[in-house]
Amino acid sequence: MKLIKRIFIVIALIVALVYLVIIPYIHQEAKKFSPAKTAQLELKGSSLEVEYSSPSKKGRIIFGDLVPFGKVWRTGANEPTTFSTTQNIKIIDKTLPAGKYSLWTVPNRNSWKVIFNTQIPDWGVTRVDGNQTTHDPRFDYLT
Repeated sequence: MKLIKRIFIVIALIVALVYLVIIPYIHQEAKKFSPAKTAQLELKGSSLEVEYSSPSKKGRIIFGDLVPFGKVWRTGANEPTTFSTTQNIKIIDKTLPAGKYSLWTVPNRNSWKVIFNTQIPDWGVTRVDGNQTTHDPRFDYLT
């Protein structure tokens, strides 16, 4: 019984080490290659802001290869890109209320779909395989 208890404690410590030390370290290292950027626009008393991590191409084919066509992309690197507005804005024929949103896209060869989502996850892809986004369509506000 003591052996099982010790094994369980060791496994718990390894899992805690991975989630509390190793994964944050990997995220910090990733940010060195895709630095955080902010674009702001002040217009007629309204403020728009986009915060994103600027991905580096590094000679790779991005769209249609690294980022497949027809699938939701986190739009940038690292954390999801965020879009903030201090006033309601009209996008084509829909109103986006003032607030902060995660910005996701579905790239295609000739056009892109843009998604404003009310949920802002702490990272843009899953920790398990790194290829699945953390986008949750239940929180899509405007697409």
